[in-house]
Amino acid sequence: MSGPTRRGVLGVAAAGIAAVAATAPDAQAATDHGTRWTASWTTAQTAPTAADPLASAGLTGATFRATVRLSAGGRVRLRYGHAFGTRPVLIGPVTAGGHPVTFGGEPQAWLAAGASLTSDPVAGLRTERGSDLTVETQLPGPTGPLSFHRNTHATHWVDSVRTTSVFLLTGVDVTDAHGPSVAVLGDSIAEGVGTPDDANLRWPDQLARRLPGGAVANLGISGNRLLLDDARFGPGAQARFDRDVLALPGLRTLLVHLGVNDLQQPPSQTDPALILAGFRQLVVRAHDAGLRVVGATITPFDGWVRWTPELDAVREETNRVLRGGKVFDRLADFDAALRDPVHPSRLLPAYDSGDHLHPNPAGHTALAAAVDRRHLL
Repeated sequence: MSGPTRRGVLGVAAAGIAAVAATAPDAQAATDHGTRWTASWTTAQTAPTAADPLASAGLTGATFRATVRLSAGGRVRLRYGHAFGTRPVLIGPVTAGGHPVTFGGEPQAWLAAGASLTSDPVAGLRTERGSDLTVETQLPGPTGPLSFHRNTHATHWVDSVRTTSVFLLTGVDVTDAHGPSVAVLGDSIAEGVGTPDDANLRWPDQLARRLPGGAVANLGISGNRLLLDDARFGPGAQARFDRDVLALPGLRTLLVHLGVNDLQQPPSQTDPALILAGFRQLVVRAHDAGLRVVGATITPFDGWVRWTPELDAVREETNRVLRGGKVFDRLADFDAALRDPVHPSRLLPAYDSGDHLHPNPAGHTALAAAVDRRHLL
């Protein structure tokens, strides 16, 4: 693009931003004043790597179509994020359930690098708990590399190309959640590894079905750790806590299920005191935000390629302390729910997806059942 032409485009974009800024307060006051929003569907972002060609190359003149399962219903607004971006991205036009989406009354808006963007309430759209919502986002581009979630275990589309990734879209908020609102800060087990695509059998999905009127936000990232960051698997839970957890509207309870990747991914964490200290820091920060915190024990992984007896001893000691009740407000004993009573370092065969780390759908059902609903109220 030539210099003068590019300056003209940027001038128009700046004018558009100014128009959005000028209309946003009045639009919000007229449509959103006093509304209590709750996160009904979410996903947590990472930065693309060279192994993620679609996200790392970015998009130009493309439409991204995501279909997401809502844990609660009501009126709708959308949230976008570009946590790892280095340049602004033009968002829109957008539709949700076939209804036009606006931002400060405008059909398009700029999503700044490293920032988030929240839509107006979507006019004319009401959703039901457990329903699917399709969001179509046009990206005029060129966008540059896109912040994304690599694998949601659900089918989405970039034009005619199937993908299981979600680009830029980070959440769907609704108005009718009146029960427990829970965020799950987790790894691949929460993300849904071990369950079929498009089945919505991840344990957070199954937990949501046990909470009529409640909402569950799934912040699981495959490979994610409690203590360390990773170029592919994203910032560790402590590093992403403020952006992924504290930014959620209407949140009351945080459920933490992490730790197995700190053990099995190199460099392995061999000091349970450091894992427990990391958990305690999450609790302090959650309490400061007025949240209760339910923790979960670390599940068995004997038979996984990087399992050792020494690492299992760290897992057992960590779980022993967690069961003592002095780390989290409440505890879901996921280890007890999944382990083989004959070989407690292993998953029960009926719950094993086959890799000896990730539970199958029946195992995800057992995890959801292991969460005491009274601890989420």
